[in-house]
Amino acid sequence: MASAEVVPELVSTENEPSRWYALYTTARHEKVVERQLKERCVETFLPLYRSFHRWKDRRKLVEVALFPSYVFVRTNSRQRLRVLQVPGAVSLVSFNGQPAPLPEQEISALRNGLANEIYAEPHPYLRVGKKVRVVRGPMAGTEGILSRKKDKCRVVISVDVLMRSVAVEIDGSDLELVGR
Repeated sequence: MASAEVVPELVSTENEPSRWYALYTTARHEKVVERQLKERCVETFLPLYRSFHRWKDRRKLVEVALFPSYVFVRTNSRQRLRVLQVPGAVSLVSFNGQPAPLPEQEISALRNGLANEIYAEPHPYLRVGKKVRVVRGPMAGTEGILSRKKDKCRVVISVDVLMRSVAVEIDGSDLELVGR
């Protein structure tokens, strides 16, 4: 008796849910790639922060990508090729040849925080430190590592897939320690 073999390329993906992925882009092309993806009706998220940039003759407040060279896209296997065909798109962040999905709650928390104008900026990648959870506000449920800068509490949120971190300012009363 012969056994049936399932060929991955032939498995139906019509009901496959869309998930968030990190799209690696050409350097400093995040905004252009995001605009082109939106024109192709692909859901995107490009977290930005404001920073002063200084040139010889002037100083200007500009919006810069919180995760340089990355745009987050919500897609499924049927749309991947359409995403990768955008000029400036390089590849989806992958492990073992498979695109690595990002946790939905991390993207949602980051979107909510930035929509509510929580101050955020890039931070060196952290994995060790005092773990805390945000219990109130737009970032509620988000876990990260406690950091202090002057008299402000900051939560450093690490996106392990990208090995990048972001620091957000949070009121200390909105935090609780996570397990010891």
